[in-house]
Amino acid sequence: MFQDFNLTEVRANFPILNQTIHGKPLVYFDNAATTQKPIEVIKALEEYYEKYNANIHRGIHTLAEKATAEYESTRDVVKKFINATYREEIVFTRGTTEGINLVATSFGKNNIKKGDEIIISTMEHHSNIVPWQMLCEEKEAIIKIIPIDENGEIIFEEFEKLITEKTKIIAIVYVSNSMGVINPVDEIIKIAHKKNIKVLLDAAQATSHFKIDVQKLDCDFLVFSSHKLYGPTGVGVLYGKKDILDEMPPYQGGGEMIKDVSFEKTTYNDLPYKFEAGTPNIADTVALKAAINYLESFDRNVIEAHENDLLNYATSALSEIEGLRIIGNAKNKVSVISFVIEGIHHQDIGAMLDVYEGVAVRTGHHCTQPLMNRFGILGTSRASFAMYNTKEEIDVMMRGLNKIVKKFR
Repeated sequence: MFQDFNLTEVRANFPILNQTIHGKPLVYFDNAATTQKPIEVIKALEEYYEKYNANIHRGIHTLAEKATAEYESTRDVVKKFINATYREEIVFTRGTTEGINLVATSFGKNNIKKGDEIIISTMEHHSNIVPWQMLCEEKEAIIKIIPIDENGEIIFEEFEKLITEKTKIIAIVYVSNSMGVINPVDEIIKIAHKKNIKVLLDAAQATSHFKIDVQKLDCDFLVFSSHKLYGPTGVGVLYGKKDILDEMPPYQGGGEMIKDVSFEKTTYNDLPYKFEAGTPNIADTVALKAAINYLESFDRNVIEAHENDLLNYATSALSEIEGLRIIGNAKNKVSVISFVIEGIHHQDIGAMLDVYEGVAVRTGHHCTQPLMNRFGILGTSRASFAMYNTKEEIDVMMRGLNKIVKKFR
């Protein structure tokens, strides 16, 4: 059964929101960078360290068995959360970045050769650019870039033209962290699979906003981070189809990823442990389970509708400011708005919103410098909304922006 989505009660469940910044109530609009944590997540961390802190998998004492059971139950929760077929398809990482690097390194080692092609888009986060560049430099392969239009949407017919018999993998962001644009990944996957091309989805910005079903999507890989999902930092998930992961070599060597070690030869462990070398981030992985369970305790459709309402409200309000330009006006978006104001540097906007009204927004290129270059700008101010944000907070941001515009003009 779902609990009621009572916004006042939801906000009360996030302790960090109950504070003042420069004498003003905190307005936290930097959720695309990281979300705040509900009390359930904080308590899960406390409980682990207070009651059953131990290393996992190899111990037979009570604390080790408890820690192992809690850690592995997170894998089952994640499996259900994204509707994976097998629990072995869930690999724990340090975050989205490590997940992409794992695939680029391990899948790339066996499957990419000189002259092969990898397709990414103009709007990718650096984490979904640099690992593929490194792979291509090593293998003498080629990166191709999907162009986008003035609204921030990929130009689909141009994407289709990029595909050749040498295309081996398409790595694309599900939701743009800079613009909130939702890419048509289902259509991309269908086209790719007709030509036996693998697809990796960067879902870091998607998981908190709407439900994901990897079986329905039929993606080959999907990566996301705990900290953008109301969970702790330092934990991420790589989903991969079992048959593909089975064929990939280990990413790192060490403890846990082995079955047997001698000086002559080492045999590797089964999935998913083949990709989980060393002592993992146990406490934060356990707390990820608490974050998912908290989010799933609500009707996700209600949360999505609330965030869309905030997006529409803010978009309308921002359009009233003279000289303001929204970067990314796609029809299909999550609750992220990037904007520039003529004659005012984005860093000044961020700093002054913080001081004037206690509003936290992100400024800069958002680790998407090629995207900024596409629009001819150095960076933006980005307001991103989560389940605990309100229209009244948007009004506070607007009050601050009007002060800033008045000061500069």
